[in-house]
Formats: sequence, C-alpha cells, structure tokens
Amino acid sequence: MSIGAGPTLREQLGLSAEPDFEIDLPAGWERRDVSDEDRASLVAALRKKFLSVQRPDLYAVAQSLVDGSYSAMRSAGAVAYYAATTGDEHTLWIPGSIVVSTRTATPEISMDQMVSHAIREFGAQPLFGDKRFIRFERDETVTVGESSIGLTTVEYLTPIPTTRRRRALQFTATVARPAEAEADDEQVVASKRLYDACISSLRWVAPSS
Repeated sequence: MSIGAGPTLREQLGLSAEPDFEIDLPAGWERRDVSDEDRASLVAALRKKFLSVQRPDLYAVAQSLVDGSYSAMRSAGAVAYYAATTGDEHTLWIPGSIVVSTRTATPEISMDQMVSHAIREFGAQPLFGDKRFIRFERDETVTVGESSIGLTTVEYLTPIPTTRRRRALQFTATVARPAEAEADDEQVVASKRLYDACISSLRWVAPSS
C-alpha cells in the first residue's frame, strides 16, 4: 500500500474536511480538550475522588501524571483525550488515560513506512486482527517526585479517511501501577483489554459545521 499522488476528487471539490471520531468509553469517562481550564477541572475531580477514599498518596501521583501529561500532550500536538472525569459512583477509575494525536506523512516518511517501523521496532500487530489498526505497547519505570512507578503505554495507529493515508490518528493509552507491581499485574492486564475494546469501537462521524 502506498500514498497516491495528486489531490482526490473530494479534495478538488473542497470537501476534504477530516471526519471527527468517537469511541465507546468506560462508565464515567468522557472526551476532553487539551486546555489549562480542562487540566484544572480534572485535577479537582481527582483530588475529590482520592481524598474521599483517604488516598492522598494516589492523588499526589495522579496530579503529577496529569501535569506531565498535559505538557506532553501539547508538545505532541494532541487533539483530545479521554479520562475518568465525571466522578460519580458508577465511574470506572483507572490510573491512566487515552490521548489522541495526529500523525502526518512527509515526503521523506510515508504512513506505510511509519507502520513498518512500528512493526519492526516495537512488534506492532493488527488490533484483534483488524489491519485498519496497528497496536504495540511498552513498559517502563518513571520517576514521579521522589518515588518511582511502573507505567504501561499502549499505542494504536489508524489512517484517517479522506486523507489518502497521509494522516492518521494515534491513540496513546496509559495505565500506572506501584513500582513493586509487575507489568502483568491483573489490574494492568484488565486495563489493557479495556483499552483494546474502546479503540476497536472507533467510529468516524461527519465533521462539525
């Protein structure tokens, strides 16, 4: 598969606006913007939740992750993110989030080359056998304040319709765990399965007018 040359008929007619997107979400999760106001709102919700269960230690970790995540999201050109933010009794709380950004092919690196690199370097594979998505993950230990935590990151890449494989959405899902917990911890594995199910539900919708 290669990137075609020249504009499509859709582009020539001025109808090349990229579609918006939706995914199924866990209870209490919602799509949010990447803004200072949004960050403050999320931190307040996390503080209320973790202090209500007498876990200020987890709140401190979560706040640091949120601050770092917003900085990273802006640097990476994120367009949206998903997280547990409603704070009601039905919310499924996971120490992580799903960040959505875009990847753009260049004259030097095509989308197919990006995919090949992910397969070669990270062992990327189709999500549930669906070749519209590639999926790969990595695990690392990161320092938060004066302590360390384990962090599992799952990356998903899928081309955006109407862009002739020039642009793709990248979903970056994370789940944190105590440093002493293993990467195959039951909670981590369950979170990864949930993320897989969410991303596989991707639906393209008409862009807002």
